[in-house]
Amino acid sequence: MATGVTPQVAPGETLSEGTGSVTAGGASAPRDPRTGRPSSAQAPAPGTSPAGSAPAGLARLFDRAYWTTPRRVRALTAAALAALLLFAGVGYTVLSGARNSVDAIGHRAAPQAERASDLYFALGDLDAQAANLLLVGADEADFAKRAAVKQTYDQRRAQADADLEQATEALSGDSAGRKAVQDELDALGQYEALVARSDLQESTAKSLPGKPAADALYSYQQATDLLRSQLLPDADQVANANAATVESSYTTQRGDLGSGWWWLLVTGLLALVLLAALQRTLTVRYRRLISPPLVAALLLAVIGLGYGLSLASGTSDRLHTAKVDAYDSVIALSRAKAVAYDSNADESRWLSDPSRAASYSQAFFDKSQQIVKLDHTDQAGYLAALTRAVSAHQASSANVGFGGFLGDELHNITFPGEQQAADQVLSEFQTYQQDDRQIRALQGQGRLTDAIAFDTGTAVGQSDGDFAKLSDAFDQVIAINQHAFDQAVQQSDDDLGATATIACALLLAGALALTVLAVRPRLREYR
Repeated sequence: MATGVTPQVAPGETLSEGTGSVTAGGASAPRDPRTGRPSSAQAPAPGTSPAGSAPAGLARLFDRAYWTTPRRVRALTAAALAALLLFAGVGYTVLSGARNSVDAIGHRAAPQAERASDLYFALGDLDAQAANLLLVGADEADFAKRAAVKQTYDQRRAQADADLEQATEALSGDSAGRKAVQDELDALGQYEALVARSDLQESTAKSLPGKPAADALYSYQQATDLLRSQLLPDADQVANANAATVESSYTTQRGDLGSGWWWLLVTGLLALVLLAALQRTLTVRYRRLISPPLVAALLLAVIGLGYGLSLASGTSDRLHTAKVDAYDSVIALSRAKAVAYDSNADESRWLSDPSRAASYSQAFFDKSQQIVKLDHTDQAGYLAALTRAVSAHQASSANVGFGGFLGDELHNITFPGEQQAADQVLSEFQTYQQDDRQIRALQGQGRLTDAIAFDTGTAVGQSDGDFAKLSDAFDQVIAINQHAFDQAVQQSDDDLGATATIACALLLAGALALTVLAVRPRLREYR
């Protein structure tokens, strides 16, 4: 006689001989061994739904007698597997969205915004060097100084050209954007031609320092008017547009990560609840303490949930570090540096072009207010107010009684060494403002030659020498924030790379396989 394994049954269930059917309450109901349905069901009464109709089928789902142990186990297993797959799908969506966020902000939008800011800086200093060519004169005694100015001019021209070329590549799919950049390139070409003509006219006339030839001055006026009316505004518009793109991307992506974190939590907990319910069913129905494979599946699901939540929240935090703590400071400081270089050009313009002296003087003051904004409407009181503000800040770093780009930076100190570097910028800016007052005082005393020598002097204690220290201070604090930005983006790239994808896939595959492995032997007892 053949022997077989007798399946474990729960209290209140009996196994019918010869058919393998299980009934509730000990009642015997012969069943077809292939289908599990009654082998001789009564015909439905007239006016009632057939056994296979939808209403009757739905009604059976609410009948406790229908939910035998194998049906209960199969349903819970299917639900748990579906919940695990749902959790995996949500995790893939959230983490791939996080990768896209980091790529959009860290590798596209932010670098484009930085290039646009760099273009503004290059154009501003380009014009400053063009103004210095007029200021130093073309006499043989000034040949060395003129050559140094031309070298810097050529460097800035190459820098502006490179920034525009990169902008063209970045806008390869944007016809309107490419046209705007092409217009900027055309205008830059016109500007360079006007400066070249001014330089030739100045060299031909062999003008003395601060006394440019009339035709050279007129050519330069045309060049600087073109730069101030088209090149700089267009560069500023591009920079603002890119900064707005970064801000919009950051707000959207961080919001998506926040909601994605909650979706991960909900679907992950759902999977854990269903796996726990399946574990309880196997324990109660089969009179066992635990199912080791199912415990392992639960453990893998817990690890997967923790890992997914950690990646989502970590990416959100690093996006905040990269954008708010680092990028915002990089942009504010880069703009401040560019404006400072443009204001330095206003000094040279003011000395070389008396007919526009009032306009250039006001421009210098307006740009100073952009860097450090104080509640003064004239240059006379600005330096005194700046001195008081700097002294108050040196007494307490928390005392930032001014606005502007430097005010924004000093309200956003985050990284080691940033406070000291930003304070150095403020101190050097104060020194440069003091130099400007001395230039104006010398010129007011009729000492134009001394004013030009002090303005173009590169030693410490002279205007250009002190301005170089200001530029270096800007570079130092920008480098601190740029390093933090790059580090946050790189860490996010590493966390969301191939290793994370493989780890998540292995956790999912392990949880699915262990769940099936846990229930398969129990269900085989009913065959």
